Amino acid sequence: MLVGVTACGGGGSSDKASGSDAKASGTPSASASPSPTKPAGPPMLLDTITPQTGTTVGVAMPISVIFTNPVAAKARATVEKHMKVSTSQPVVGAWHWMGDRRADWRPKAYWPSGTKVRIDADMTGVSNGNGRYGVHGYTHTFTIGDDVRADVSVTGHTMKVTRNGQTVRTLSINAGSPQYPTWDGTMAVIDKQEKVHMTSCSVGISCDKGSPNFYDLTLPWDVHLTQSGTYVHFSTGDPNPGSGSARGSHGCVHLSLSDAKWFYGQVKQGDPVTITGSPRGKAPADNGYADFNLGWDQWLTGSASGQETSTAL
Repeated sequence: MLVGVTACGGGGSSDKASGSDAKASGTPSASASPSPTKPAGPPMLLDTITPQTGTTVGVAMPISVIFTNPVAAKARATVEKHMKVSTSQPVVGAWHWMGDRRADWRPKAYWPSGTKVRIDADMTGVSNGNGRYGVHGYTHTFTIGDDVRADVSVTGHTMKVTRNGQTVRTLSINAGSPQYPTWDGTMAVIDKQEKVHMTSCSVGISCDKGSPNFYDLTLPWDVHLTQSGTYVHFSTGDPNPGSGSARGSHGCVHLSLSDAKWFYGQVKQGDPVTITGSPRGKAPADNGYADFNLGWDQWLTGSASGQETSTAL
């Protein structure tokens, strides 16, 4: 699941692999005889598949599949083979298990812009290795949009935003303080909200209203980077970020009000935000969609079936 230790505050949401967004690949007829090799038992279901069908996402967005129940290590190669990735142009990638309920598929390098992608998770009759069997399939289709990237320098107090390789703007920022440093590394945008209520008590920083680290704020133009609570946003406590003010955050990246609104309008789910110069180290790969914080060799160690080239769409 998308969980972790929080920094600035706020929660996240996930996209359910149910309803109209997940299309069953087949329904057994009432007269069908049960297979003797597939004993009856509780079903294996998918809780979520991200991205949602019909969306346009950024070049660092993984396909993330979350199961409702644990998948045993002995069953993962078979499960991976039943989750087919098809693309409009060949893409080399692989599955990687984040624990026993989440499997992500990411390209070796970023997705090429304009790629059409389909994930067919045909779980019908597939075992999770723990006595559960899939009962139907799921299909999601999405598109890779413009290559929008943000590169944040903690020490330089800047964020450079590029689109399809061209610099669009360089913004002034403040990142985390020495006490609450920002995560380093590449984090794909999880989602964004026009307003988020953030409190220091809810994230374990301070519940004491007299503490200098206490806050209870609703802040605008919030771009969500980690499930633990890292955002790029405007903060009323740091209205003019940059090297001149040098005010540290509780782990978020602060922009001015006008810059935060502009940046909010530029980015989408899956766009990579890469932060350098922080002493905290890279965000764990499963803290949101920080999949590219693992090198390719590291990524393959978490795959049961190894590197593959996507099927032609």
